[in-house]
Amino acid sequence: MHPSYLQKQLKPRLIFTVFTAPALIFLVLFWVIPIIASIGISFTDWDYMTSDFHMTGFGNYSSLFKDKSFQDALIHTLLFALETVIPVTCLGLLLAMFVYSAGRQTIYSLILFSPWITPAVAVSIVWTWIFEPDSGLANTLLRQLGMAGLPWLHSSSTALASIALVTVWKNLGYVMLLFAGALSRIPTELYEAAAVDGAGSLNRFVHITLPILRPAILMIGMIMTADSLRAYDQIQIMTQGGPAGSTRTLLYLYYQLGFEQFDMGRGAAAVVILMVIGISLALIQLKMKKEEKS
Repeated sequence: MHPSYLQKQLKPRLIFTVFTAPALIFLVLFWVIPIIASIGISFTDWDYMTSDFHMTGFGNYSSLFKDKSFQDALIHTLLFALETVIPVTCLGLLLAMFVYSAGRQTIYSLILFSPWITPAVAVSIVWTWIFEPDSGLANTLLRQLGMAGLPWLHSSSTALASIALVTVWKNLGYVMLLFAGALSRIPTELYEAAAVDGAGSLNRFVHITLPILRPAILMIGMIMTADSLRAYDQIQIMTQGGPAGSTRTLLYLYYQLGFEQFDMGRGAAAVVILMVIGISLALIQLKMKKEEKS
């Protein structure tokens, strides 16, 4: 084989390796290795404080599935995902259509996007004040409208929904921008042709906008699902998993097991289960996206 041919083949690969190596190194150090370590720890009884541990096999997993607190945390995790992903996707699409049709994307986008770039800790502290039952802004507005105030974060029946409301509010601008970008790529000729044929706004939305945006909807659903599964900051600041464990998710359960109870083996097992759930949901969405292309 001629040397020049080899050089032509190896040069692009070398350039690719040089440019991707830094990212791959960080990926391996801070993602792959911790995941492998967590899986290994989940089969032990390590207490996080000493170097001694014993292999327990699947004991941590069987113990978790029998634990009522884990069962509740699993339900809260899935419920929180439903309460955040569906509303933020629907509202984000509606806002994107409003902003795009208004023709002032820059101004409106900047205003609506600002909560996304605000630190979650700051957002959570402010909303904790807003949700204060006696003097908070939320109940003050409800009373001025002649309605009774709500317990918000202070009741197990409303606490998880309240945190979901804050999460939706924070992510709404980001989702809106993603949808606005997808809307800008839809040819206007399709809407003009449909209007000539007598199609109304609802028909154009159902038969043109939604089918074209389906890949974007699936992608945004994957992003927001991953975000909801790893929600921690707002829960820690606003409720600390309470009241009565009503806002304890799997990730927060991991924190309590590993860093409060020093039961790192069961905590790692909870994280592995959460990871399996996230990967399963992502694979389902990817399969739906593949079926859409075929």
